[in-house]
Amino acid sequence: MKKLFYSIVVLFSFAANFYAQIDARMLQYPDVSKTHIVFSYAGDLWTVPKEGGTATKLSSPRGQEIFPKFSPDGSQIAFSGNYDGNTDVYVVPTTGGIPTRVTNHGMADRIIDWYPDGKNLLFVNSSESGKQRFSQFYKVSSKGGLPEKLPIPYGEHASLSPDGKQIVYTNKTESFRTWKRYRGGDAADIWLFDLEKLTVDYIIVNPAGDELPMWSGRKIYFLSDRGPEIRMNIWSYNLDTKELKQVTKFTDFDIHFPSLGPSEIVFEAGGKLYLFNLSDEKYREVKVNVVTDAITLMPRNEKVANMIQSLSLSPDGKRAMIESRGEIFNVPAENGAVINLTRTSGVAERYPAWSPNGKYVAYWSDKSGEYELTIRDMEKPDEEKKLTSYGEGYRYNLYWSPNSKMLAFVDKAMDIMIYDMDKDKTYKVDKGKYWYQGNLTQFKPSWSSDSRWLAYQNDLDNRSSAIFVYDTKEQKSIQLTSGFYNDREPVFDPDGKYLYFLTSRNFAPVYSNLDNTWVYPNSTNLALVTLTNEILSPLAPKNDTTAIKKDDVKKEESKDAKKDEGKKEGSKEEKKDDKSKEVKITFDNFENRVVILPPTPGNFSRIAAVSGKLIFHRTPNSGSSDKNKPLYFYDIEKREEKKIVDDVDGFTVSADGKKLAVVKSGSFSVIDVAENQKLDKKIPTSMMEMTVDPKQEWKQIFNDVWRFVRDFFYDKNMHGVDWKEMGNRYGKLVDYCVTRWDLNYILGELISELNASHTYRSGGDTDEAESRNVGYLGIDWEIANGAYRIKKIINGAPWDSEVRSPLLMPGLKVKAGDYILAVNGEKLDINKAPWIAFEGLAEKSVELTINDKPSMEGAKKILVQTLSTETRLRNLEWIESNRKYVEEKTNGRVGYIYVPSTGVGDGQYELVRMFYPQINKEALIIDERFNNGGQIPDRFIELLNRKPLAYWAVRDGKNWQWPPQAHFGPKVMLINGWSGSGGDAFPDYFRKAGLGPLIGTRTWGGLIGITGAPTLIDGGSLSVPTFRMYDPDGTWFKEGHGVDPDIEVIDDPSKLARGIDPQLERAVQEILKALEKNPYKEPKQPAYEKR
Repeated sequence: MKKLFYSIVVLFSFAANFYAQIDARMLQYPDVSKTHIVFSYAGDLWTVPKEGGTATKLSSPRGQEIFPKFSPDGSQIAFSGNYDGNTDVYVVPTTGGIPTRVTNHGMADRIIDWYPDGKNLLFVNSSESGKQRFSQFYKVSSKGGLPEKLPIPYGEHASLSPDGKQIVYTNKTESFRTWKRYRGGDAADIWLFDLEKLTVDYIIVNPAGDELPMWSGRKIYFLSDRGPEIRMNIWSYNLDTKELKQVTKFTDFDIHFPSLGPSEIVFEAGGKLYLFNLSDEKYREVKVNVVTDAITLMPRNEKVANMIQSLSLSPDGKRAMIESRGEIFNVPAENGAVINLTRTSGVAERYPAWSPNGKYVAYWSDKSGEYELTIRDMEKPDEEKKLTSYGEGYRYNLYWSPNSKMLAFVDKAMDIMIYDMDKDKTYKVDKGKYWYQGNLTQFKPSWSSDSRWLAYQNDLDNRSSAIFVYDTKEQKSIQLTSGFYNDREPVFDPDGKYLYFLTSRNFAPVYSNLDNTWVYPNSTNLALVTLTNEILSPLAPKNDTTAIKKDDVKKEESKDAKKDEGKKEGSKEEKKDDKSKEVKITFDNFENRVVILPPTPGNFSRIAAVSGKLIFHRTPNSGSSDKNKPLYFYDIEKREEKKIVDDVDGFTVSADGKKLAVVKSGSFSVIDVAENQKLDKKIPTSMMEMTVDPKQEWKQIFNDVWRFVRDFFYDKNMHGVDWKEMGNRYGKLVDYCVTRWDLNYILGELISELNASHTYRSGGDTDEAESRNVGYLGIDWEIANGAYRIKKIINGAPWDSEVRSPLLMPGLKVKAGDYILAVNGEKLDINKAPWIAFEGLAEKSVELTINDKPSMEGAKKILVQTLSTETRLRNLEWIESNRKYVEEKTNGRVGYIYVPSTGVGDGQYELVRMFYPQINKEALIIDERFNNGGQIPDRFIELLNRKPLAYWAVRDGKNWQWPPQAHFGPKVMLINGWSGSGGDAFPDYFRKAGLGPLIGTRTWGGLIGITGAPTLIDGGSLSVPTFRMYDPDGTWFKEGHGVDPDIEVIDDPSKLARGIDPQLERAVQEILKALEKNPYKEPKQPAYEKR
């Protein structure tokens, strides 16, 4: 009996340590064999009999394991796993065991399937694409080695024919995007490619998205949302009859990542698994039970110093209230206890503000379901009081009045508000016009010392900002500056004399080195205005005088002097009295009293005022190589500028004006308002620790995402989507989450329902494997004569010196056909991928053993520094080959310009770099294919659309045009479905400007813009579209459709496989026609006049 009891206790103890999901959810990326289903759950691989039941875990390493695929005989499973900070292909026995790594390239490798022979694998990556906008197919042995690229230019999802000689595939995919019901230029079609004949058949073409083809006999099964449900469902296509048929009809959830087995298709929808029988085309749910330790769900203690979002100093600067991971911590400036004030893992508390009298801490809390103003009395810090019931909406930083009775803030609707604690009433001060996430986060009004006036900035219709003040006594707002200049960041002088602000009045044009354009950088001045006409300007001329001593001083005066001792200007007692001293403002001639302060104009992030000093934070001047951001103060009386500290990222001031909290690289320090401060004493944020309950935190994050989209999405009608119902539908799945990846999946499904571009979610507290980089040589590898040989050295472009293959360094004398026999003395094994030898060696010096034969005899050793990526190098090679092609086919008459993006990094750089050297060409081909967007490219069009205004005649030399750096000849533009966002706007504006025809295929179709959203409490991010483009004629840009070409030319993969670019070929034909029909001709110089 005792033995039996002991067994029962052990059994219950064992069960108590495990987490069971009966009829589990969040079962993803399934595949099916003759007997079993394999799927990914909690980032690990599991198998279960096809009939369902309790699943068995195959492995549980750190990092995700996704897209498992059974081998044809069912004995092995190939999958993509992230074990080393990079996604590679692995193989593991179906019965479990140690995974074998198959691929080793530094780019992510996504498994597609096994070859029918059961020996090789098909996968995709973008290692040789030259742009991280598309992938390509590769074949590799299941035992590893050098992959072989298939002769298909672009590929994402595929299925091989039973004999492996043909492949049905999609060249694009939206399956990883958060955009449902998409109909733009990046929507995938399904093509059939003959791998031997290099021919293509466009078998399934539709405006809807057709994804994940599966070849079964004479049928192609695939996903499509073309049906009346507008949900991803399974369809079939008969290769013989061409018949299309919908075979599933899900309405509430989309089907994701179906996978073909010997007799069934397995798929996931709403987190559940289903089996579709190929013989009768009926499907059933597979109920799966999962028993796991679910360690990811255990409440745990976490250090949260790396997730700090905001900080508020105590009035004396001795402590700080810090917001981190949705909690409020009371932290000492140097020594003392670190206290978690809120302790609510499932509630977000944001933007703490410590009252000037030290009595209260106010913040926003979503405990009620919406963000409401909440307060704690520091004499009873465990008690929390909700002050408001505002309901819907997001609110930002709180700013106490000096009397600790009112709080000012701005909300997501750009309404500036004041909450009065005594009256328990909220007043609307004003409303902004052009503020979004960044502006709202940085919005900083300023209270006068008597708490009557609230100064703030607001935008005017001329897009400049002006200074305003709100009178809490009269409850009205007054505009103080005209907005003739851009005035912002008003700050009251605590002594009641001045109002400081930033103003852009320094107009010092800087000319381009390339043409006659100019900009006005570093234009901001520090300024003040005296609050009344009676207050003398602090920069008024000084006059030194000599004091006159009086011999007969009355005793009464002497007594009065002693009585007043300690009350002179600057004394503590007088300052205390001044706090309640009435602040007067004379509105007449206000702007006439503006004084520009002496500090050099430049770029400033923030200003603050303490008695007698203006604190200002400089940021690097435009064009400067100095990256430091020093903090200064300007002494009003002494008229001196002093540096407080060399380099900080931000600062805040204590209410008594004596202390500063500064942050640099995530570390916080409290320092004095004095020159030459050191940051050697840190606020002990490393002691900030909280209990994280993942289940509660994930619910809060889901609610935040749902609310942020509701509050910030540009269309309050949510594109007609029932947003409340969507919140309920997907919110129910949160209880089934086992990892943060699961939550990201649900968040992606939720925001996808908007059918909008630029809806993204990412990051968060996910369990990631440590990353290990790979070094590259800028070559194509091949195996010959039992050794690794250089097939090709990627040459880039001769006019680019930024990135080149290390093997092209002068003096090395390495060429294609040479063998690389060893790396750092270790011989290369042809049975393994060559990149194994370069793991951890990105941008490192390596020793290569080189020979012109596959032998160590006579080999030489060279030292090179590897690249961290080959992407840019391969892109340059493609660009230069296109430029040469155009030059050759047009006899040098036509220039070629590639524009990779519309952003600051490469787009603005590349357009200008390629435009100016080719302005002498008769015509231009502008190629914006694969353009990944960035900024709105109006300046791009201005450059390309310059018109001839004049010509200048000279006696000697050559006459020239004006503007001198311009191109007046014909132009055409190349576009495709991978071009989006700014890459949509560029061809749209090109067409509107009448610059020439668009050639290629329809663009992505995403011009709903983003300005960010509040950060999620665990560091995750969300992008919410806050504005949408419409045309001057009052019609919307075709969001979800894209820019149509004037001349459609499909990227024929059979031509591309033979080295022919059909779109570029057509562009050359069209530009030559334009030159023949309408060439630009300079006017003849008129005859000299007799004057």
